[in-house]
Amino acid sequence: MTQTDSYTRLTPIRIVLVEPAGPLNVGSVARVMKNMGLEQLVLVNPQCNPACDEAKRMAVHAGDILERAITVSSLPEALTGCQRAIATTARSRSDALPTDLEDPRTVLPWLLDCPSALIFGPEDRGLNNDELSYAQRFLRIRSSLAYPSLNLAQSVGVCCYELRYCVLETQKGTEDSIEIPPSTVSLEVLEGYYQQLEAMLLKIGYVYPHTANSRMKKFRRLFNRANLTSEEVMMLRGILSQVEWALNCNNYAAIDDTLKTSPDH
Repeated sequence: MTQTDSYTRLTPIRIVLVEPAGPLNVGSVARVMKNMGLEQLVLVNPQCNPACDEAKRMAVHAGDILERAITVSSLPEALTGCQRAIATTARSRSDALPTDLEDPRTVLPWLLDCPSALIFGPEDRGLNNDELSYAQRFLRIRSSLAYPSLNLAQSVGVCCYELRYCVLETQKGTEDSIEIPPSTVSLEVLEGYYQQLEAMLLKIGYVYPHTANSRMKKFRRLFNRANLTSEEVMMLRGILSQVEWALNCNNYAAIDDTLKTSPDH
């Protein structure tokens, strides 16, 4: 594998920063991305100007990454076109999200060789449960308990290094030791399934408007963990469409029976 090949394997990976507040952090992220061979930076509703002098000064020779950075208004928009997404978090959450936190060296190879995203939260709070629900796997950097919270740019730096380390290890001929499963369905296709599932569960009364959000987080965790293929998502959506058809048929039959037994008929 050549140097060009190693960069090519990292090219499809985008670094997603959710609501970054500090231009110094954004500039530092751009620099470490360029150091390690990553090129795609996506900013979700940034709370600072990524093109300001402070950001450029910290980026040093990575100004081109800042210039090419894409700004979007929502996390789903940032994940458009991705097949895989890993979210970073420092804390174990509720039974809904997430409990299975993985080490960078274990989980990051999963992002290689397909359009994918590595998601980082705001400096002051990290990713909340709603934001975490868009990821399929979860990463925690095991820092000292005396001071476990890492700076945003430091966290990105650790992960970018581990991605590059993985590529260099496979370059040395140790690819058999790193398990990289086949590509899964794109995240927007999966999101379409979740929307259809939620609508159906509301329709049949399995969930109610005030409980749908928390229940759907659990369903997202279940299906994200399964690494569904396009064919499997099509099968699941087909089941929902058939249920929709059966419900409509039953409704039409009930209306027809009512009309037949009406005194006016």
